[in-house]
Amino acid sequence: MKALLHLKDNKNDTVELLINISERLGDVQEFVNVAYTNSYYKGQTALHVAIERRNISYVTLLVSKGADVHAKACGKFFQPNDGPYFYFGELPLSLAACTNQADMVDFLMDNEYQRADATLVDSQGNTVLHALVVVTDNSKENTEFITSMYDRILKTTARLHPKLKLEDIKNLKGLTPLKMAAKMGKIALFSHILKREFEDIHTKHLSRKFTEWVYGPVHCSLYDLASVDSFEDNSVVEILVYGSDIPNRHEMLQTEPLSRLLEEKWKKFAGRMFFLNFLVYLMYLIIFTLVAYNKKYGKPPFPLEDTISGYLYVSGQLLTTLANCYFFFRGIIDMKRKRPKLNSLLIDGYYEILFFIQAVLFLISAGLYLSGERKYLGFLVLSLALSWVNLLYFSRGYRHMGIYSVMIQKMILSDILRFLFVYVVFLFGFSAGQCAVNEETTFLSPPCVKPTFRNISYTTLQLFKFTIGMGDMEFTDNYEYIEVFYVLLIFYIILTYILLLNMLIALMNRTVEMITMESTSIWKLQRAVTILDMEKRLPGCLRRRFRCGVEKSLGIALRDDRRWCFRVEEVNWNKWNINLGKINEDPGNCLCSHVSSFSTGRSWRGFFLEGSRQRRQQQRDQSTELRPLNTAQV
Repeated sequence: MKALLHLKDNKNDTVELLINISERLGDVQEFVNVAYTNSYYKGQTALHVAIERRNISYVTLLVSKGADVHAKACGKFFQPNDGPYFYFGELPLSLAACTNQADMVDFLMDNEYQRADATLVDSQGNTVLHALVVVTDNSKENTEFITSMYDRILKTTARLHPKLKLEDIKNLKGLTPLKMAAKMGKIALFSHILKREFEDIHTKHLSRKFTEWVYGPVHCSLYDLASVDSFEDNSVVEILVYGSDIPNRHEMLQTEPLSRLLEEKWKKFAGRMFFLNFLVYLMYLIIFTLVAYNKKYGKPPFPLEDTISGYLYVSGQLLTTLANCYFFFRGIIDMKRKRPKLNSLLIDGYYEILFFIQAVLFLISAGLYLSGERKYLGFLVLSLALSWVNLLYFSRGYRHMGIYSVMIQKMILSDILRFLFVYVVFLFGFSAGQCAVNEETTFLSPPCVKPTFRNISYTTLQLFKFTIGMGDMEFTDNYEYIEVFYVLLIFYIILTYILLLNMLIALMNRTVEMITMESTSIWKLQRAVTILDMEKRLPGCLRRRFRCGVEKSLGIALRDDRRWCFRVEEVNWNKWNINLGKINEDPGNCLCSHVSSFSTGRSWRGFFLEGSRQRRQQQRDQSTELRPLNTAQV
């Protein structure tokens, strides 16, 4: 290994000399497989070094002499850690693939001495494909060689082992390469895998995208939904939607076919369910408001009145109690599943937390009511106010209101929170200073005592009034060090009323400008969370009925392969004159159930009318003539 580390003109005669000596001694195989034993480079052999040095001749020599092509370099330097490291999957094949050595990969996978097994995994359960996912960084240069190497290994494996499904192998975390790319936010490789299409008849079965028909620049594609659709457990859609630690998941969900798939789910069932939930919640709000408005005075709990209004009042109390119990337990389940973090609170847990707080306030109010405490009214009012605020949750069903709601949430969670933190520091700091500096020289008799700036709560309230321009400048002259008092007051007004408020306005303007570009994708991600939540509440029979896509036979070339696919019609003016492998010659023979225009901002208005219209459309005879171009899907 030392000799391989010191090459001149990519050659070192000492290597051949040492191997020849070892051959004469009869231990050449043990010699070429000697590995590092220290914890940092543990397991690294001469074959790893030769591959890292990109020397195909020495790799060939070592393999011909019995070097183990499955040796694992599992030292600390080859594992993800906080210090310097280079993770490549431990195996020689993975090292060659991750360092962009196509000729090395071809030799290791297909040679006359010992072939590298692409199905072998490292200590983390990762195959060579998983390793490629780890090392990709979404840059253009890196993505080009990673995707090329990924396809190369797939094709070679299919040629050597036709029945082997390399992409279906899961690591120790239960992730395939596709799911791992989604989990790690590797959007470039993720998009490539979803849209991979091979034209060669021998490798076409490796495709995840199939061109069904082409007419000029218009082509209809079938996307394989295996491991993608949320109909399956631990699907790609679920990983992205609920993956709060994926920073660019809102961008990844715009990748086809995910964007159209979620839109189809919204049109098919989620939109109507969401609208129904809106009506139910609105009814709950009306009942809750009437119960709070018609509250009784006195010491609770109040006896049941044997009148119609009395029975209605108690019924309203029971309904609101049951509803808030549902919000309470639902909030626990949602937060346990989504585990919202502060950096992803805008998407994952904003309204879930608000609904949970609303329920907690109501349950506290109910407990105080049953205990005979009149303080229950304060918590009841807070719960009622928050209930109306939470009505904004349903704005995500409509594009423009949903984007507006995203902006409000973004400002609350970023600019306003920072402003409040600094403002509270200033407020209490100057309040404490005002209380400390003021010492009254005369004292009034107890019956005439009125709040002064020696009272911390009174001082805080008065300084807050100065912030909003309602402060009272009528001070008495009974304060010692009145000059210091005025200096503190002036500095407070400058720092809060002039500086902080104007900074808040400027920050909010900047936030609006910045979030305008991504607010649409964030809104779509919020709606995607809602869609999957709705889907999980459906019974199994309805989930199968509302499943998007169609089971399609992909032809003799694919060995009568049948897959569940999702149809997307696309326009590509760059490839309209290129011969593509087509499944059907006639677009009219496609099993399209309906034709509708695709809108990225579809609301739930008119869903019930659309449902009846779609049923009438399905009853019409399917014409075999070319349909007008649209961007909808089945």
